[in-house]
Amino acid sequence: MQETFINIKSLDMDARGVGHLENEDGSPGKVVFVEGALPGERVSYEITRKKKNWEAGRMLTLQKATSMRVEPKCPHVVQCGGCSMQHLEPSAQVAMKQRVLEDNLWHIGKTKAGNIMRPMYGPTWGYRFRARLSVRWVPKKGGVLVGFHERHSSYVAEMTSCEIIPPHLSRMLVPLRELIAALSIHEQVPQIEVAVGEESTVLVLRIMAPLSRADETLLKAFADQWTIQWWLQTKGPDTAEPFYPLGRELYYTLPEFGIKMPFKPTDFTQVNHQVNRLLVAKALRLLEVEKTDRVADLFCGLGNFTLPLATQARAVVGIEGSTALTTRALENARANGLADKTSFSTRNLFEITRDDLVALGKFDRMLIDPPRDGAVALANALAELRSSHPDLLPKRIVYVSCGPATLARDAGILTHQAGYQLSKAGVANMFPHTSHVESVAVFDLVEGFEPREFLAPQVREQGAEA
Repeated sequence: MQETFINIKSLDMDARGVGHLENEDGSPGKVVFVEGALPGERVSYEITRKKKNWEAGRMLTLQKATSMRVEPKCPHVVQCGGCSMQHLEPSAQVAMKQRVLEDNLWHIGKTKAGNIMRPMYGPTWGYRFRARLSVRWVPKKGGVLVGFHERHSSYVAEMTSCEIIPPHLSRMLVPLRELIAALSIHEQVPQIEVAVGEESTVLVLRIMAPLSRADETLLKAFADQWTIQWWLQTKGPDTAEPFYPLGRELYYTLPEFGIKMPFKPTDFTQVNHQVNRLLVAKALRLLEVEKTDRVADLFCGLGNFTLPLATQARAVVGIEGSTALTTRALENARANGLADKTSFSTRNLFEITRDDLVALGKFDRMLIDPPRDGAVALANALAELRSSHPDLLPKRIVYVSCGPATLARDAGILTHQAGYQLSKAGVANMFPHTSHVESVAVFDLVEGFEPREFLAPQVREQGAEA
């Protein structure tokens, strides 16, 4: 069978090479997305999905390689779905993410940043301090598998090491397989949640049946040998409780602000502690908080931005959709001596309205750090505030995003309807070797603004990495 070769021109949001088949007259034809191919390369591919106007496939033959191609460090990269870009030189990965952000802002939000900021970098390997490892009993493969899912599959990849988690966790993968296989409930352990703090490493064992006494003895011996702490989770994340040893504290720090942030292993925290420090410091510098400012931190979580903000502002109001989170955030504020400058409230920010913003009162600055779905309700509420209570609009907004498409959609509303200009934007390489794009954008209030027509589009976010 004759191979079909195409020239790759760009990368899409899932890190697939993008090219076109040629029509008979030599003009560009059907678009083709090729996994494993890079811009500037000429490749052949195996079709995995075919539609009228496009095809998707996996690279078969690399006829012409780009200088950006590197040898993947991980021996499991072909099977494992944890990384999609190890074959691309790290600085080129960041450049690609920057282009994704700019393309989304223009094509979805119909806006451009006045200034593109330098990207934020951290460690390239061993950076992932949070991970959810799947566990499966697979007798045909010799017993228990522990790792990320296979690429485009629900099966668990057969991993003996991992380059993106800390080395001490990578060395633990094979012993973990042996440990789980020795448990009486080895077929009823679906996952292990991993959380690494400043002084401790927690493994949350999801169990669907009670442990035997012998199982407990094995877990304790493993914890002592590898200096980790076990938590047990019987149902949802709220059921996770410490098992052995007790009395260890899980926390991360923000040294620039003198903040110590305790967290539970099932809490949402950034996986990359080093880049999180850079991101928090950058966001606060961009916000340019003054000592007299009242600041809002929306989607505040445990207070990752709220507490540093409280070291600079007159008052900070943290808002989150979960009472459990806002209660914990207040506890963290008290522990850091910042309770007098912070307050927390629970509110569904996906349904926030103009009237809610009016009731909250005047904020001089606003920080937004939503999940992948973005903050479209908030953007619309700010747009309505422009026409009814413009004096209540914050003069600067810093928007931290983990989804470039939803950021672009919300940026379109803020710039075309709420009266802001997109002053700056840039990326943080929170997840090296993956297509995940973390970014930050700065919006400044424009005086004498006339709203323009903008229909916020429905957007599709790329899938999260394993």
